[in-house]
Amino acid sequence: MGSEHQIAFFLRELAGRNTQRRVAAAKGLGKVGRREHAWVLAETAGDPVPQVREAAAIGLGRLGVPEAGMKVLPLLMDDMDPWVRRRASLAAIHLELRGDGIVRAFAELLNDPEYHVRINALVGLTALGVPGDVPALVSLLGDPDGAVWGRARSLIYELRDDPAVKAELIRTAREGDAAARIEALTLLPRQCTGRLLDSLLAGLRDPSPDVRTAVAGRLSDMETPQVRDALAAALDAERSPAVAARLLGMLEQPDDRQLIGPARRWLRDPVAGPAAARALGEVDTGTAVEHLRGVIADAAIPGPTRAAAAKAIGECGRWDAVWLLLPLLDDPDTDVQAGAVDGLGAAVYGGLRLWERRPVADALVARLTADPSTAWRTGYALIGLPDALPDLRRLADSTEESEVRAAVLRLLVPEDVDGAGHGGSGGRGGYGAEEDVRRLVRGLDDPQEPVRYSAALGLEQWLKVGFALPPDRDALYDRLMDLAWHDPSPRVRQTVAAVLQALADPGGRN
Repeated sequence: MGSEHQIAFFLRELAGRNTQRRVAAAKGLGKVGRREHAWVLAETAGDPVPQVREAAAIGLGRLGVPEAGMKVLPLLMDDMDPWVRRRASLAAIHLELRGDGIVRAFAELLNDPEYHVRINALVGLTALGVPGDVPALVSLLGDPDGAVWGRARSLIYELRDDPAVKAELIRTAREGDAAARIEALTLLPRQCTGRLLDSLLAGLRDPSPDVRTAVAGRLSDMETPQVRDALAAALDAERSPAVAARLLGMLEQPDDRQLIGPARRWLRDPVAGPAAARALGEVDTGTAVEHLRGVIADAAIPGPTRAAAAKAIGECGRWDAVWLLLPLLDDPDTDVQAGAVDGLGAAVYGGLRLWERRPVADALVARLTADPSTAWRTGYALIGLPDALPDLRRLADSTEESEVRAAVLRLLVPEDVDGAGHGGSGGRGGYGAEEDVRRLVRGLDDPQEPVRYSAALGLEQWLKVGFALPPDRDALYDRLMDLAWHDPSPRVRQTVAAVLQALADPGGRN
């Protein structure tokens, strides 16, 4: 059937009484009709049957005649039937209709009970670059559908400099419904915090835990006695573990003995416990550390809390820290083991006593081989501990575990110039041994990408701290050039390029 015959057929069907045929005819005319047939569909938009009106909206969107769409689509966007509103709003978007009438029609749909229609309204208003109805738009920040509030948030962000939008955001941040209020608090720029202060302080007592968390986050950059006192009072009254964890993190401060009581109250909670342990570690008084000792000794306390306590003990650096942490490396809970590693790493960073160095080095090196899956974490703990170098060199030469090789290679170089002297720089027992740079060079040929990357990082650091390269510098340069051009790993190529730059410009080292 030719298009002229098709058009004639569809026009006859539109005038008939059969609903399904009128629906098919309206859709078909939208596919094969000409410009003048858009006006026929505009007349069909007044059909008493919703399915026909919906089909007319679809046809108008397909034919692409904005003038005809402008005549009826705003009316159909206010139709009693949700499918008609949905198709009409989509057609208005496709036709790129503009004008006050279209803006008002989209604005009305912001409150539509159907979430597809609300999405269409937001898409249409975004294309027009206008908010439509500012209160209705901002209220969608609390919409239960993620596709709706996400689009609303994006449009509000684009219009954030509009005075009406900013004023409504401020009002919502002060007194809006919970979900919308939370989003408003994240959208407003930080310089608005002062204007919100009274409502934020009151918001610490809001019935919604999520609002209390958002309010606390908004207050996090306000370091005033008034705010700190309000946060402390809120923590005393708090019953939600998630909110308490946030408040503990904000209030942790060296030597703040007033935090010991509230932190102790949350130690056994699986959600807030880790934050409570971290807060006690920050207080770092005899009483606070005594509570931490009790935590790591109590197997009934959740593992993440015991892990946080172990790390805090290492950071505090008390006389017995190392001896408390070493047994935890064999704890049945893997979280606690990880916390002990982090705690020992903090103790290494803070500076071990002479008689602590060998036991810590032996224990951490043993863990490298016993649990290769945690080699990176253990490796970080070993940074700056030259007593481990002989064993690390042995592992670099003998281990078959690529995770261990990757972790070990970077440990053959000190982190900074000051660390280069530890353990006898330049000798076989300390940093700077010629054999170590050869190990790093060999690592560049390793089949495992993490090992090559670690070797390249080690060479870069080697040059930064001022160590000399071995005599076969030309062969190394050629190997680096080959890696810089051909290694499949972008991060290896990037790091190798930095090594080449350091070789070409040794005077540029920091």
